Amino acid sequence: MIGPDSKQLGIVPVEDALRMAGDMNVDLVEISAEAKPPVCRLMDYGKFKYQQQKRAAEAKAKQTVIEIKEVKFRPATDVGDYNIKMRNIRRFLDDGNKVKVTLRFRGREITHKELGMDLLDRVREDLADEIVIEQSPKFEGRQLVMVIAPARKKSSGGKKAETPAADS
Repeated sequence: MIGPDSKQLGIVPVEDALRMAGDMNVDLVEISAEAKPPVCRLMDYGKFKYQQQKRAAEAKAKQTVIEIKEVKFRPATDVGDYNIKMRNIRRFLDDGNKVKVTLRFRGREITHKELGMDLLDRVREDLADEIVIEQSPKFEGRQLVMVIAPARKKSSGGKKAETPAADS
């Protein structure tokens, strides 16, 4: 048995352990039933559950949700529109979101699939150092789809650690 201050109390009969828990106004909690003899602990179980719930809420508040944003192009997208869409893609990537780049063909444009591939290659080249390609361009009906994610940034902490070693 383990006491409320995390000190070992040794092997104690169940009746004595329950009596001790009642005297100290705490709960007797079985930690490991498989052990020989079973391990129990004297603790305020309500307080333990409350702290566990607070830690879970804290962890949930710290986690980031990654969304998939979509940017749509056409094979005949002009330079000005292309630049605006690229600015939006960069903003989405800076926010830590994935981006689904969709190129939609209408009518007879589908006969010039190479124009679509060239446009997606241009997007890939313009963002080369900022992205990781999660899904290479592929056709889904009359659309060409590519999914990109922000590249993992290398921590600058590793570089700072190396600098003092070089000075010594």
